Amino acid sequence: MLRYPYATPPAPGAVLEVAPDVLWLRMPLPFALDHINLWLLRDTDGYVLIDCGLGDKMTRALWERHFHAILRDLSITRILITHHHPDHLGNADWLMQRFACPLSMTAGEFLMAHAIFHSCAPFTAEATFALFRTHGTEAVYLDAFAAQADLYRAGVPSLPARYHRLNNDIDRTIDIDTNPWQVIIGQGHAPEHASFYAPTKKLLISGDMLLPKISTHISIWAFEPESDPLTYFLDSLNAMAALPDNTLVLPSHGLPFYGISERIVQLREHHKERLNDLREALRLASRPLSAAEMLSELFPRELDIHQRFFAISETIAHLNHLWLRDEADRHIDDDGIIRFSLAL
Repeated sequence: MLRYPYATPPAPGAVLEVAPDVLWLRMPLPFALDHINLWLLRDTDGYVLIDCGLGDKMTRALWERHFHAILRDLSITRILITHHHPDHLGNADWLMQRFACPLSMTAGEFLMAHAIFHSCAPFTAEATFALFRTHGTEAVYLDAFAAQADLYRAGVPSLPARYHRLNNDIDRTIDIDTNPWQVIIGQGHAPEHASFYAPTKKLLISGDMLLPKISTHISIWAFEPESDPLTYFLDSLNAMAALPDNTLVLPSHGLPFYGISERIVQLREHHKERLNDLREALRLASRPLSAAEMLSELFPRELDIHQRFFAISETIAHLNHLWLRDEADRHIDDDGIIRFSLAL
């Protein structure tokens, strides 16, 4: 079983020290997943911040409390971003301007953020909806998605114009207060998601790549519609599986935990079961089925519009995985809808 050294998260505006000079703070999110964990690492002249929270009024009001109660006369000396999603990147530009500090993230995540923010084709909401339409999503859901099409810019009001590139070259580490932190880049959830491992502290800041209770969302989008992000994600777990099992994992959502190898086994088994569910549904079907028709096989519970948006993307990703492994056949029918059947 996973072991949780902290039974409860820090209260709004407060922090918990999870290791010497490593502070845990939590910011709210207006979704079913209602929070994100952020991390402050004590450095020589202040703090290095891992991720920034959503760029909304509530989060910035909490940040103001932290400025006075925690930072006091110290500053944020550097910002490290795990990936481009709004709850991680949203306040980066705002904080950079306030503290005149640099920002580091991978090239893939920096460029992805700008492509979405500036509505570059095929990164527009319309391109995403067109993808979902070809996979059988009904017009009523597409209209509901369109009503929330500006959520990215709502959560990321402005973007940094420059950055320092992170990579995971074997000889490169980030030194924070004399402690080396290794960059571990993973795929499947985002193009080049960065996690950070400190061998001297036995800490892994895992971002969204390794969460204790929920499975990481596997994303497929219009700019890469025939890819296999599930394989990317499962392969990415290999680097984390090699870490010592006494590593304390600091995730973006949920509680810090021990049991990294067990959690990775659970995630692999979870996706194996979901793929088996899809295979069985395709076997029993009397005709090829679209991703929209298969969605309830992976997500049998009631979904709100925000959850359904991501659920259809993940369902396509799992069906693509079967198709690209020659376990399912992919058909484009006369109505333009993509459907799948079990390979013979």
